[in-house]
Amino acid sequence: MKNGLFEIINKLIILKRLNFTFMESNRQKKIASVLEKDLAELFQKTTGEYGRGTILSITQVKITVDLALAKVYISIFPNEKRSEIIETIKLQTNEIRYELGKIIRHKMRRVPELMFFSDDSSEYIQNIEDAISGKEPNPIEDRSLLSKRKEI
Repeated sequence: MKNGLFEIINKLIILKRLNFTFMESNRQKKIASVLEKDLAELFQKTTGEYGRGTILSITQVKITVDLALAKVYISIFPNEKRSEIIETIKLQTNEIRYELGKIIRHKMRRVPELMFFSDDSSEYIQNIEDAISGKEPNPIEDRSLLSKRKEI
């Protein structure tokens, strides 16, 4: 009983962490996948602008019901350059939207406004794996570590 409840709570925490929405229409899903694919191609062409040795990937695109706003989640490796690259992308949002419009002009009537967010789910998962594998100190054995942890 406790083990099953523990699994359900963990799944809910992960879903909340990934900003999972339960009510998304098929049309929204299809358009989000088209935008995800086309944005990935666009970023692949302009990779040099964000620095050598940087990997950008579009992890998720969520679009509003009226198709006017798209939230784009980007995973960036290495993590040290994340905030710098996200700020650069946010400054270039209008140019990115213009280039995206050239690509999807025959697929969609309007190009949605784009909002870019950093997707830190890979870092979150890595922290969990480190805690489970014992790479991080155990807070049960050393109680002084508990104050350093974030509350959920």
